[in-house]
Amino acid sequence: MNELDLIALLRQTSPVTRVVLAVLLIFSIWSWGIILSKALLLRKVRKDSEVFWRIFRKGQNLSEIRTACETLRFTPLGPVFDAGADLIHPRSGATQTQGTLALKTAGTSLATFQRTLQRAASAQLTQLEKRMTFLATTAAVAPFVGLFGTVWGVMTSFAGLANANVATLRAVAPGIADALIATAFGLFAAIPAVIAYNQFVYQIRNLGGELDDLQLEMLSIAERNGL
Repeated sequence: MNELDLIALLRQTSPVTRVVLAVLLIFSIWSWGIILSKALLLRKVRKDSEVFWRIFRKGQNLSEIRTACETLRFTPLGPVFDAGADLIHPRSGATQTQGTLALKTAGTSLATFQRTLQRAASAQLTQLEKRMTFLATTAAVAPFVGLFGTVWGVMTSFAGLANANVATLRAVAPGIADALIATAFGLFAAIPAVIAYNQFVYQIRNLGGELDDLQLEMLSIAERNGL
């Protein structure tokens, strides 16, 4: 089917099918906007996270690491590191190295320190998961919206066949065409959303693992200082 045939087919669709196609088009455009923006964001997050780990492994003290990471605006590791570092400061008369770190307040427990890191990590993951629900909704709902158009097209076909004096293909063709195009649009909206959602979930899960690793690193520093 060439482009002109497709345009002609769209013009011949029934009002109900046009509503179905309009709904699917909205789902598709919106989901593609989310896909492109989320893919760009996660790409920047991955790059900044790689830089963060290089800085963290090579850093001699928290102040040096924090200063070096100020330009990393996209990685969720930075805010979690800052949340832990805010509870830590050097002992009196000592330099601010990992071997001389202590909690800012003597009353802060290891459990409190851990909860602070967990809350910061959860907040960052929540930010990364924004608008993911719409992709999941599109993946689940779009095929059923298309199925509704399919069922309606089949009903139209049978109605045309019942009203026709002679059972011919011409009597059922318009309804069948409506059914097929609704199905195609439903799949067109759903398939990219499914693929993108699964890929984003995988990437965010990996970032969650990196956040867990960072929390363990920060807890290790706190434990070495007698917390």
